Parts: sequence; structure tokens; C-alpha cells
Amino acid sequence: MTGLDLLPSWRPGATRDAVVAFLEHVEDIPVAERVACFDNDGTLWCERPQYVQFEFFVHALGARVKADPEAAHKPEFAALLAQDRAAIGELGLERIAMALVGLFEGNSPEEFTHQARTFMATASHPTLARPLRSCVYQPMIELIEELRRRDVTVTIVSGGGTEFLRAVSEELYGVPPEAVVGTLIEYELSRGEDGAPRLLRTGRVAGAANEGAAKVSNIQSQLGRRPRLVAGNSGGDREMLEWAAAGEGPTLALLVDHDDAEREFSYVSKAETFSEAEPITDVGVRLGWTVVSMARDWETVFAG
Repeated sequence: MTGLDLLPSWRPGATRDAVVAFLEHVEDIPVAERVACFDNDGTLWCERPQYVQFEFFVHALGARVKADPEAAHKPEFAALLAQDRAAIGELGLERIAMALVGLFEGNSPEEFTHQARTFMATASHPTLARPLRSCVYQPMIELIEELRRRDVTVTIVSGGGTEFLRAVSEELYGVPPEAVVGTLIEYELSRGEDGAPRLLRTGRVAGAANEGAAKVSNIQSQLGRRPRLVAGNSGGDREMLEWAAAGEGPTLALLVDHDDAEREFSYVSKAETFSEAEPITDVGVRLGWTVVSMARDWETVFAG
């Protein structure tokens, strides 16, 4: 593959040069140590105006209310359905999110996966006029493909729900379910009337949301290998970007800056579960990370 063929959706410049340099040196690392961790929302696919998983939850809420109109009176659901910003602010996003998680309580893993895949097969982005499944970033797909050509294990480390992302990660990114680390839901094992074991979702989160320092801890506990490349876009990715950058040998801390209002959105990504003293883009520049300007560095934004 020639230099021109490599990463065709990345424009020439310092950012592309840094990515290519990492690709050229990653094979100097023992294969067992070649690990890359990608955040998902805002790093691999579009996260505005709402997270994709939130759109999935709202879709499920509509179906629940249609089947059971009384559900619309639950305060969290009433606020969402009325798009009452004041009520949503008073209740808090965490409480509303947990109410939405509860919509799937009692589902088996297979049932939940089927619902997620069915939604993704038909859902459209609310403002970009394209299927949600096509709102993945073509330059990042190209990077993932080049990493695989060099025997790098590609994983996804997301603040979103593990099971939702596992339902679509292999089809969208070629990442198998066991290589996805996200926020976990607790399960309960019981027995049916026939005595067969049943594994069912609860409405409880297992541990903390997978954001900030929790990402580093969960990478170690669930993947067991330190990444040489980390790609993220928000303050929730800071610790794992720092962890990768502080490693030995070839490393790459890649931060996506959403500065393209014309082709996507223009904003500074923030953590959802804690406040930040400094914008993540300022942190990236100060710490010497490779900051990707979506407007300047990407010739193409979306795949397909």
C-alpha cells in the first residue's frame, strides 16, 4: 500500500503524519502488546444532538407507552414525552437514564440484543438525513482497518451501555462483543417453570458509569492489557488518553475535536458524570496529544 492509499479520508498535515508514524512503528511492539482502545460516542460515531443509545431508549419508551398508556404518567417518562426541559433538569439526567434502563428489566440478553439491532436497522439521524448506522466516521474506520493489518487488537471502551454497543460493534466496526468495555447492567440468574436457568436484565447498574478513571480500571480488569493507542473526544476519556501517552515505546493519544458545524456539529465534548476544570481540547494541546480537527484533518466525515 502506497502512502497516498493509506488513510485516504485523512488530509495531509501534522495530524495525519502523527497517525502514520504510529502505524509505521507499531510493528516494533510485540504482538501481544499491540492494543488500541477507542471511545465510541463522538469518537467512532456521531453523538449529537443526542446519544444513539438515548434515541434507542426513547424509541422503546414510545412502544411501552403505546402498549401501556399508564406508563406515560411516570414522572421521568412524562418529562421526556413532553420535552419539558425544566422538569428534566429538576429530575436529573441520571434518574431519567435509570428509568429508561428499567424499560428492559426482565429481558434476556438475546431479547435485548434483538431489540437493539432491530432499532439500528431502521433508525435515522434526526438532523443529518441519513441512517443512524451510517453515522460512523470514515477516517476512524480506515484507522481501525490499518491497525488490524498490523495485528493490533482493536477494542471499544465506552461510557454507553455495554450490551447496546455489543449488539452492533461487530457489524459496524468489526469489534467482537468480548472486546467491548462499557457501563454494565446487573443480571439475575433464576429458573423457569421447567427448571432451566434464565439470565435476565435488572434495572441496576453494576458499579460506576464507565467514564473517567473507571475506564482505565475497567480496561485492566476486563481486557487485561494496556493500550498503546487510545482515541477519545471528551473529558470522560482523559484518564485513558493519559494512560496510553505515558506508556513505553510507540504510543498515540488521539483526541477528536468536533469543530465542523457544516458537515457534523461544532462543540467541545464534556464528561457526563462529573465536571471538568479545563476543556478537553485545551488539555490535549497542553499535554501534547494528537488533536484531530474534524474540519481541517478529515476529507470525509461519514462512511457510505
